[in-house]
Amino acid sequence: MILLVVVAFILIAGVTILQYKQQAEEYHNDRLQHKEDQVIASINYTLENTTWPPTTDNLQYIFRDEIYRISDIQNVPFNIYDLDGNLIKSSKPYIEEDSTALQLNDTILNAIAMSPYKRYVEKHIVAGDRFRASYSYITDMRFKPIGILNIPYFENDSFNNRELRSFLLRLGGVYVFILIVAIFLAYIISKYITRSLKTVSNKMQKTKFSSGAANKRIVLEHASEEIYNLVNAYNGMVDALEESAIKLARSEREQAWREMARQVAHEIKNPLTPMRLSVQSFQKKFDPSDPDMEKKLNEFSRTLIQQIDTMSSIASAFSNFASMPAQQNETLNVVKIVRLALDIFTEDYISFITHEDKIIARLDRTQLIRVITNLVKNAIQSIPEGKEPKVVVSVFSEGQKVKITVADNGCGIADENRDKIFEPKFTTKTSGMGLGLGMVKNIVENYKGSINFTSLPGKGTVFTIVFPKE
Repeated sequence: MILLVVVAFILIAGVTILQYKQQAEEYHNDRLQHKEDQVIASINYTLENTTWPPTTDNLQYIFRDEIYRISDIQNVPFNIYDLDGNLIKSSKPYIEEDSTALQLNDTILNAIAMSPYKRYVEKHIVAGDRFRASYSYITDMRFKPIGILNIPYFENDSFNNRELRSFLLRLGGVYVFILIVAIFLAYIISKYITRSLKTVSNKMQKTKFSSGAANKRIVLEHASEEIYNLVNAYNGMVDALEESAIKLARSEREQAWREMARQVAHEIKNPLTPMRLSVQSFQKKFDPSDPDMEKKLNEFSRTLIQQIDTMSSIASAFSNFASMPAQQNETLNVVKIVRLALDIFTEDYISFITHEDKIIARLDRTQLIRVITNLVKNAIQSIPEGKEPKVVVSVFSEGQKVKITVADNGCGIADENRDKIFEPKFTTKTSGMGLGLGMVKNIVENYKGSINFTSLPGKGTVFTIVFPKE
């Protein structure tokens, strides 16, 4: 609406200006023609009533005094030239070179001769003012040209310009009022039209696709048919989404339990096999009278205890992964907690670097220790035998974030394993369940942090964790 009002004003103003210019052009053409006709009529009357023969040479005698009388009567200044363009007589007492030419140029003479009406109008601008000059033949009784009549004419557009400005001001006032009304109406109408769309938009922005999220249906009154169709489509989508979320959650739970059960069974079977073989071997070789029986019994017991410890560590690992404790947001010194987490390691090649004594953040003390210990353990286990080990843990702050890095000079991470490194049960080690990094990623993301790594095969790996301080 606003654009239409503005465009309409521009178009009407443009058309009005063009119309005024066209009217001014027609007015000056008609006025100059009228003056020229009056002067020619007076000249013809003088030629008919003079005693001098109407020739070019006699024009200076015929109009010696008569030119002033005609100019006064018609209130028009004019000049008379011979056919070669030489000035014969002027109604002005004094001829000024800047206003009246003493000699017509060939362009004007040729234009008069070539014109079908034997008339030529010249337009020019002097000092910002617009002037015209008409040139036409003076003929004798037999319509033979004997001279050239020149009438200078000044285009005075002051009245038209005043009228145009006045009209445009009135038009502008009207359109300013219309524009204000259009803005008000556009605001009211757009609010009314978009009210229903705003409701739909807000509901769509609040739509959640996670399992367990409850999305509410939209209920609208007094809406158009198109809005009703949109609302019905959204409500249908919400119903379908809720049903799909229930099915997906059930499927995910079943799949998770199946994967967990499969992994637990696989990990438990590994120590059970050597335990079975040990028991069978002990059964066959058991001899109470054997003098080494006590030694063999101790070895057998030690083997079973090792396998039982392995099964216990497997159960603990799955228990820790499955039952993540609730986050306890504490205001703590990250530097102090990281140093505390490193105290459990006795390896002298583990170094700790920080340039700050205190970095305060809101984190869970236990989970932060768990993150650091898991990353350091992975770093230690990644260093191959025969290579001088080195693990560096760094803590520093960047604005409103805390950054922790754990770097090692181990074997690195192969390119084909980069996308799977944080997946549960993925591991490149001969022992372990591959749950450590998955647990670390879960803890970090629960605190709206991020974890990533850079690695060069054969050179080492650097894990970087970023936590927000608040």
